[in-house]
Amino acid sequence: RIFNINLPFLFVVLVFATSGKMGLKKNKKSVENINSRLALVMKSGKYHLGLNATLKTLRSGKSKLVILASNTPPLRKSEVEYYAMLAKTGVHHYTGNNTDLGTACGKYFRVGCLSITDPGDSDIIRTLPGADAAQS
Repeated sequence: RIFNINLPFLFVVLVFATSGKMGLKKNKKSVENINSRLALVMKSGKYHLGLNATLKTLRSGKSKLVILASNTPPLRKSEVEYYAMLAKTGVHHYTGNNTDLGTACGKYFRVGCLSITDPGDSDIIRTLPGADAAQS
């Protein structure tokens, strides 16, 4: 007994404390990975920002991948997902809000919806989880 606490209880608390930190580190690393790939698309690829431009590229069949911010309204999100399903395009739900997505794109404004038509040098279409539908 250390400090009036059972040793097994202390061990369980330490295990849970360290396991939570490891999950957070992996999540942060995956966000940084997506951000770096998105920055490469902005530099070398072709993209369209905003809902209207995204819907236009989905209707024309030019879109390869759609990225939605986490705080996109549910009705708008389902509309984009429906168009993407018809166009057989992958949809990735970005973990940050529209301010974070705009910053990841290198813009000084908010971006709620983003359509990638040409990835350029980036391998973002092959690596994102939502892009599985785009390859099949």
